[in-house]
Amino acid sequence: MEKETRFSSIETRSDDENKKMIVEGYAIVFDEETLIGDEERGFIEVIDKGALASTNMKDVPFKYNHNDVTLILARTRNGSLSLEVDEKGLKIRAELIDTTSNVDIYKSIVAGLLDKMSFAFTVKSQSWDRSGKIPKRTITAIDRLFDVSVVDLPAYDQTSIQASARSLELVETELKALDDAENLERRKVIAKRIKIKTKN
Repeated sequence: MEKETRFSSIETRSDDENKKMIVEGYAIVFDEETLIGDEERGFIEVIDKGALASTNMKDVPFKYNHNDVTLILARTRNGSLSLEVDEKGLKIRAELIDTTSNVDIYKSIVAGLLDKMSFAFTVKSQSWDRSGKIPKRTITAIDRLFDVSVVDLPAYDQTSIQASARSLELVETELKALDDAENLERRKVIAKRIKIKTKN
């Protein structure tokens, strides 16, 4: 299982009365078609409503650009990050502690300079539909959620290209395996027909 990343929007909710820095948003949205790559060499992806039913989300950090170098913004382990699966998707709520880096990131989110979220995950099960012009991948089960991240616009553009390229490699492998399996089944059917004709 290869780790993949996807993107969505993020919002802030200022708690002026208690001077808290609250960040909220949906890291994952169910049943929403997303084009990964392009129409020439890409695929449509949908995350099924039940994809998070058995996902490992025991210790999920909230990061900036999936970066392991900078400080973690919040974390489920200490309760500063909460994850809630609802009808729409995976909702996150993070309370940022008062550090210089957190204040800078929070202000950037409020100003709209940071407005995207990303999540890193591995796939447990999926299905493919190749009846249309572009293959459609439905993720039916996410195995593990590694992190949720706020990402800046340049990193979003760059990372989406890298993530798409990595996902496209996975897709090509998956589709080739499907083709091989289908070809094997066809060969078995043809061989069976030949045997029947030979007997007759």
